[in-house]
Amino acid sequence: MQKQKLLINGERLRLELERFAGFGGTENNGVTRLALSEADRRARDYFRSCCEELGMTVTVDDMGCMYATLPGVDNKPPIVIGSHLDSVKKGGRFDGVLGVLTGLEVVRTLVDNQIKPNMPITIVNFTNEEGARFEPSMMASGVLSGKFDKEVMMEKTDEDGITFGEALRSIGYEGDEANRLREAAALLELHIEQGPILEKEGLSIGVVECVVGMACYEIEVTGESDHAGTTPMSMRKDALFGANNLINEIRKRLSVLDEELVFTIGRVNVYPSIHTVIPNKVIFTLEARHKDMEIVNAVKGIIEGLSSLGVNEGCEVTATKLWERDTVWFEPELCQLLEQSTESLGYSNKRMVSGAGHDAQFIASFVPTAMLFVPSINGKSHCEEERTAWEDCEKGVNVVLDTVLALLSK
Repeated sequence: MQKQKLLINGERLRLELERFAGFGGTENNGVTRLALSEADRRARDYFRSCCEELGMTVTVDDMGCMYATLPGVDNKPPIVIGSHLDSVKKGGRFDGVLGVLTGLEVVRTLVDNQIKPNMPITIVNFTNEEGARFEPSMMASGVLSGKFDKEVMMEKTDEDGITFGEALRSIGYEGDEANRLREAAALLELHIEQGPILEKEGLSIGVVECVVGMACYEIEVTGESDHAGTTPMSMRKDALFGANNLINEIRKRLSVLDEELVFTIGRVNVYPSIHTVIPNKVIFTLEARHKDMEIVNAVKGIIEGLSSLGVNEGCEVTATKLWERDTVWFEPELCQLLEQSTESLGYSNKRMVSGAGHDAQFIASFVPTAMLFVPSINGKSHCEEERTAWEDCEKGVNVVLDTVLALLSK
């Protein structure tokens, strides 16, 4: 006979998610809790109090990341669970905070059942994941992983000219560099999907294998401005017509590369933007994402060869790469453990990739890391309409708990 699985308290999880939604809650049931704001400070203070009530030690590093640790029998590198507490403007009540409260509920369940772990359990709250107040996103985890320079990040300013460093000190969460996360047995991050796939397929859990690679370009089409009423069509170098042709060609060529490739032309600027003047310049962006870097490289080849396609209406075309990232693959053994826990709990699931960035992708460069997704209703996120069913939140945390127990039993 199979032993009864240890499960979390779903009602307690729901109540905490609702309580945290009050820190920066908006009129339309969303959340505005920008990094290092007063709402963020209140959420941090409450989180700290919850952890200290459980006998956890709470430390803070020099980027403001919080680490709440339940000691283990052995002084080994900890199992780390977490995400972030900050939000975008008028965001939702699940993005980020679900991952932090996953850790809190896992520890509460261990304490409730008088389970003394043989290694420490640490809950982490990474600072400024969203980048909504201070750019870039994933700022603190970027510094921890060596992707960003700390001194440069400290001088980043918000729209009021306040620096990240000033804001960090103002809320009392500038800690010590010695407290930074440097090693761990594993890092587990539960997050809402922020997309429609799980809900559309009627699944409860997504085991995330990777954060996909991407490339972003700015494409400039340069023609000549002339009078819109007196210049014959055959004698024009219309930058907007040229850009339109190129956009159609880009869509046609990228669409046949792979069905999982996603690409977006998110910004288009037309100059001089006067209705009686033929446009002499158009600048637009092209961003593409895929898990296979060969596909990403194929996209780059197409974009960098645009000027030779002969569809640019006689205009000059230049493509400038703004930035790119390689696919970050998560620890296969951890992914397998998450999948096994999901199966053992009887939850429907699939392997999937993340098109969005997460702290886990930076931490994966120095700690064994894996992620789980739970469904987003209608695929909504980064908006006040963001929702995930309470039952799915509970299932996601149960999977993390079961995986933690599996790690502790090794």
